[in-house]
Amino acid sequence: MSTEKVLLGALAGFATGALMGVFFAPQKGSDLRRKVSTSGRDYANDLKDKFNNFVDSLNDKFESAKDQAENVLDKGKAGLNDVRNDHQKSNQKSTAGAATSGAGTY
Repeated sequence: MSTEKVLLGALAGFATGALMGVFFAPQKGSDLRRKVSTSGRDYANDLKDKFNNFVDSLNDKFESAKDQAENVLDKGKAGLNDVRNDHQKSNQKSTAGAATSGAGTY
């Protein structure tokens, strides 16, 4: 038997025992309903907080990935512009060299 199954079984047993204790304890129905309602509200609020934290975490990770992608894109554009400029300079040099070397051949 795996540890996870044992732990899950123990938690399920604990939860069942707690619920049975609440429902079979000698108290008025209105008190019981109030306790159940309060507990449910507390669990819902905890779940909502955890979900909001999860969404905030995802948003932070998305923004970080977006910033990294923009940085990579900017570096790529800068590298492309450098290559373009180098290519234009080499074309200008070769065109100027061909024009001066070909002037005396006619």
